[in-house]
Amino acid sequence: MAEYVKRYNPNRSSEWNYGGPKWRLSRSKLDFFLECPRCFYLDNKLGTKRPGFPAFNLNIAVDELFKKEFDVHREAGTAHPIMRKYDIEAIPFSHKDIDKWRDNFVGIDYKDKETGLVISGAVDDIWVKPNGELIIIDYKATSKDGSIIELSDSPWDQQYKRQLGVYKWLLEKNGFKVSNTGYLVYANADKAVDAFDDRLIFETTLVSVELEEEWIEPVLEEIKACLESDEIPEIGNNCEFCPYREAAGKKLLHMHQALKARPKKDPNSDTKETIEQLKKKYA
Repeated sequence: MAEYVKRYNPNRSSEWNYGGPKWRLSRSKLDFFLECPRCFYLDNKLGTKRPGFPAFNLNIAVDELFKKEFDVHREAGTAHPIMRKYDIEAIPFSHKDIDKWRDNFVGIDYKDKETGLVISGAVDDIWVKPNGELIIIDYKATSKDGSIIELSDSPWDQQYKRQLGVYKWLLEKNGFKVSNTGYLVYANADKAVDAFDDRLIFETTLVSVELEEEWIEPVLEEIKACLESDEIPEIGNNCEFCPYREAAGKKLLHMHQALKARPKKDPNSDTKETIEQLKKKYA
């Protein structure tokens, strides 16, 4: 087994921070700001990033296979079976920049005239109607009970809705006509089968999403004000990182102050005593 390599480095190069030549406001960073302005500020202004999550490799595999599948129809100029199943009159969109738009490190971008911010996003797919109107598509893989036929009110699903809205806004800013309805191509793995047998059985459904973009430009103004300010923003209501950071910081500071205030004897003895005090204080 390969030796584990420590990868997390909280302090990134300044060229990737706000004001640096490589910084862009990605679609995910825009959503990051809505989740927690303070974490967003620490990440983008001060260059101290959150620890990352492990890659969802099964989801990535499903995405890659979907792309290959739809690319066959893109080259042939034909409709995918799921389009016919859901009576969507469209085919996969063929464009010279489609691979760039789907690349997480490139994507489609636009420099907002009001704020000067460069916003970018990488779409999973785009379909096109006979009249030239584009349809935003995103692939999702999960494992839930029952068929997935509509978007829920969960934070994840609302994030997906904002995600597609940003892609619509970006494409429109680049001169394309885009449908107000986007779709999630959902692959839902069945857990009710009798055995694994080296395979997962998926049900693929198409979930329509009414896209909203009116919220984007006001949020861009808030982000610009946040990044230009020297004041630390408020904590997001649902942020789990900030409470952890503050709780851990308070305990370590208390421990440091307690040790510093006492005469030096046996450092190990002092540390044990201070830890016991902390246990009682925060029990």
